[in-house]
Amino acid sequence: MRAIQLLEPGKFPELRDVPEPKPGPGQVLIKITAAGLCHSDIAVMEHYAVENNYPLPMTLGHECCGVIVDAGEGAKPLVTMGENVMIYGPWGCGRCEECAEGYENYCLNAVRMNITPPGLGHDGGCAEYMLVDRARYCVPIGDLDPVAAVPLTDAALTPYHALMHSREKLDANSNAVVIGVGGLGHVAVQLIKHLTPATVIALDVSEKHLQLAREIGADYAFKSNDEAVKSVQDITKGLGAEVVFDFVGIQKTIDLGVKMTKVRGDWNIVGIGGGAAKVGFGNTPFECSVFSPYWGTRRDLYDVVSLAQRGMIKIHTEKYSLDDGVEAYHRLHEGKVVGRAVLVP
Repeated sequence: MRAIQLLEPGKFPELRDVPEPKPGPGQVLIKITAAGLCHSDIAVMEHYAVENNYPLPMTLGHECCGVIVDAGEGAKPLVTMGENVMIYGPWGCGRCEECAEGYENYCLNAVRMNITPPGLGHDGGCAEYMLVDRARYCVPIGDLDPVAAVPLTDAALTPYHALMHSREKLDANSNAVVIGVGGLGHVAVQLIKHLTPATVIALDVSEKHLQLAREIGADYAFKSNDEAVKSVQDITKGLGAEVVFDFVGIQKTIDLGVKMTKVRGDWNIVGIGGGAAKVGFGNTPFECSVFSPYWGTRRDLYDVVSLAQRGMIKIHTEKYSLDDGVEAYHRLHEGKVVGRAVLVP
């Protein structure tokens, strides 16, 4: 089969011919119908593969949809052949306290037991077939279009989890700032508008992304620069926003975010751009909560699928063939992708 694999850190992946995987005990084999590309993949290429000692070559892709075509011993009774599913990415041990509460994304044993997400430590979904370690990670999507559905596994799941953490603070008199209207941020705008009565202020460096933000319901859209701080202060009467969601996470956006957060507000740093927040007395607004979420729970993913089935989430996608997947990664790296890039084998 064909797969897009990272061969060396610091370089772009390559399209290669690799053996088709066979399911072992407890595993499920899916035929990939769609795979989403994420800025996390760029981070894997640039430094994560080295920092986390990922085994190379490794097939990229942690946003995965497919059809169940086979299963190993112990898994067959749990799945339905031919079912359309998406794959829950942050795998856990299933036994620790966090997993017991449904937070496999915060599994306490994952590092020690070398349990990694697909495409972030072992072979992912940018291929024709993919192995899933446990049947519980196969979430049914019904008749959702896989191309439209696959970004839900991260681009919607992650902002949904972040929003649920801060939802109580977003009442009719509140403001939410979304920094970065890319793959995750443009979904966050929709979720905030559908699930809260808050005013949404979108910030981005790209006019194309700002235009998308306006089209999907943002009340305000500004360039993400020093002037944006004054714009947010003007809208909030000098108080700042109740919740700031940073879906970029570079130092520049982190430095902006803290200046826009209200006293007793939530500052959610979701992006993994490598920036560091300086917190503590005098550095953040009084009683400001700083939150750095990682993905979401399986329960969250079921909720996200339900929202999509009801038409409340519409992810802007650019579709590419597997043959054009490497070029799609170049476009993503150069900031030319609007919304989410999706590969279709």
